[in-house]
Amino acid sequence: MAEAQAETGKVPAAPSEEAAPPPAPAEAVKDVAEEKAVIPSEEKPDDSKALAVVEKVADPPATEKTGGSLDRDAVLTRVETEKKLSLIKAWEENEKSKAENKAQKKLSNITSWENTKKADLEAQLKKIEESLENKKAVYAEKMKNRVATVHKVAEEKRAMVEAQKGEELLKAEEMAAKYRIKGLVPKKVLGCFGS
Repeated sequence: MAEAQAETGKVPAAPSEEAAPPPAPAEAVKDVAEEKAVIPSEEKPDDSKALAVVEKVADPPATEKTGGSLDRDAVLTRVETEKKLSLIKAWEENEKSKAENKAQKKLSNITSWENTKKADLEAQLKKIEESLENKKAVYAEKMKNRVATVHKVAEEKRAMVEAQKGEELLKAEEMAAKYRIKGLVPKKVLGCFGS
């Protein structure tokens, strides 16, 4: 009892206030039995929905006790035991509720943390993707510029080759004209048929 008082922080009232006069269970049972005997049952009960009435009969005392103090002590002991059990049950329910609330709060915190981390990672991923897209665009522009530069250089080289070819053709025509005028045969007609 001292432990239950320490746990709940309640101090029980004085024993005289705590102990109520014991009820008279035998008289109450007799009254209920008489009332049931007086009420006639005219209606036939429906067997499919029949309710069985179970009466709780007070345990008859095994031995007759001579003093009322023994009955009072037994009742007080039973009441005190029931009080302890109810306090223990209330404490147990309270502890279970605390544990449930604590676990729920932790689960909620974990879910919140997870969602925050996911959002951060998704933001980083999006930022990296944007950065990569920008880099890709920059590199694509650079490659296009390089391709254009290569094409330009190739065109210049083609133009130079064409210009050289034109100059050589002109030179060959001029030389051929000179040789025709002079009537001479060039020294190197064919490289393989040297003179």
